[in-house]
Amino acid sequence: MTTTPAEELLPATRRALLHRIATAQAQGRAPSLVAAVVRGGETVWHGSRTSVDGHGPDENVQYRIGSLTKTFTAVLVLRLRDEGLLDLGDPLEKHLPGTGAGEATIAELLAHTAGLAAESPGPWWERTPGSLRPDLADVLGEQPHRHPVGRRFHYSNPGYTLLGALIEELRGAPWEEVLRSEVLEPLGLHRTSGQPQAPHAGGWAVHPWADVLLPEQVEDLGLMAPAGQLWSTSGDLARFAVFLARGDDRVLSAESVREMRTPAAPAEPEEVAAGSAYGLGMQVQHHNGRTLVGHSGSLPGFVAGLMISVEDDLAAVVLANCTSGPPVATVAADLVRIVAEAEPRIPEPWRPLTEVDLSVLELAGPWYWGTHAFALRLTSDGGVTLGPLAGHGRRSRFRAEGDGTWTGLDGYYAGELLRAVEGPDGAVSHLDLGSFVFTRQPYGEGAPVPGGVDPEGWRGIK
Repeated sequence: MTTTPAEELLPATRRALLHRIATAQAQGRAPSLVAAVVRGGETVWHGSRTSVDGHGPDENVQYRIGSLTKTFTAVLVLRLRDEGLLDLGDPLEKHLPGTGAGEATIAELLAHTAGLAAESPGPWWERTPGSLRPDLADVLGEQPHRHPVGRRFHYSNPGYTLLGALIEELRGAPWEEVLRSEVLEPLGLHRTSGQPQAPHAGGWAVHPWADVLLPEQVEDLGLMAPAGQLWSTSGDLARFAVFLARGDDRVLSAESVREMRTPAAPAEPEEVAAGSAYGLGMQVQHHNGRTLVGHSGSLPGFVAGLMISVEDDLAAVVLANCTSGPPVATVAADLVRIVAEAEPRIPEPWRPLTEVDLSVLELAGPWYWGTHAFALRLTSDGGVTLGPLAGHGRRSRFRAEGDGTWTGLDGYYAGELLRAVEGPDGAVSHLDLGSFVFTRQPYGEGAPVPGGVDPEGWRGIK
């Protein structure tokens, strides 16, 4: 049986994608809108709509991407961590003293939980030159905090200015120079830059009550650049989306980008209701039944959205050149949904393991935590999973450590140690997981259950 090549989308799918961006551009009254869809690590669709006949933007036309810049900045910080130059738990003061905000950890700055103000004091920083804020003190103001450090999620642009300054301090080079050499060039993002490079779209404000335009000015954000300076293209951002989903050892490992995608900030009640969270420089959303990660962005004249469904191996980018209008992040999520529903991902063929550790194979199967039935399964990467036999519950993946133990990677048991404990006869007696005992029978006679097991065993009631 033949299948459609992975790089091709069906005609009906392509038309549905075009309809979605056409509706977004028309209803959002955007001078132009460009979009791309990525599947299986490759760009499989590109589309655009424009108010100027014959001038539809292609994948090489730059738009300003605003706060999507923060994800690039976060990548640089994670690189510093992976090189051992800092720890995410380090207070900023350790590496960048004298800011007045040094109590916050680097992780808290990345996750917007440092308690800092949302914006810089003084005139609206997005529409004024960065020369008005020549020093960090000008960006932070006399009272940089709005909340206690670490207590709540509060989106902060000055927080990413501090991260940019941290990068410059530890690298001894300007933020954009570091970004270009360590991220943009290795990933082939040649059309991403701090300043616009032709061809690029012009930024426009659209009158809320009339179909007329006003050009938006372009400002160099100065110290605020790590929070929102970048210009990019749908083509470059499509390649960046592949990296954020899979990692690239030239820049960041798959494990580190997975860490960026993991919620790291406590969500406000309305965010819980909306299904949104924030990781390390990445937004996390629950949209139409699937988890999406990425980031949105806006600056006067431009809006941007990048959304990735790792499970579906799909991503979408949407860029428009208007100050407000189409909800581009929602449109990107819709593009992912359209392809996922019309052309569900075809699983890779099942294949048996090439080799297996028999001592680990003996651990596979049912285990009981009290009366809760769990199953331990071997995974193709040499690890194991442990989760309820049925329904919802505490389910985690575990990485083999090579010494007969496993470390939890996600879920309730993330970071916890799983080990098989032998009895006096040398056979495995039980599993120990963070002090929880899992046995082969529920409260079996003589089982090493903390608190003991009633010696009379199970019984009925007369």
